[in-house]
Amino acid sequence: MNKSELIDAIAESAQLTKAEAERALNGFLSVVTKALSDTSVEPKDRSVALVGFGTFAVKERAERKGRNPQTGEEITIKAAKIPSFKAGKTLKDAVN
Repeated sequence: MNKSELIDAIAESAQLTKAEAERALNGFLSVVTKALSDTSVEPKDRSVALVGFGTFAVKERAERKGRNPQTGEEITIKAAKIPSFKAGKTLKDAVN
């Protein structure tokens, strides 16, 4: 399902117009992005939890060694903060 199909499904499910559904989805994405990228909060405290659905969070990836696939030369891959999603029990149960 792509974004436009998701907007159509939200509009039908919530009995909204497609424009309203698109604004709602864009608002949700904006709020989650802002919460995860808020630098005034420690990365471990940046999360959006939706009980039963799941949790969007920021994880820290440590610096590590890697290899350049073209030359085989060893390189250092710098540390990074990455977004993650952990599914909640209700979502897991619905999938299984």
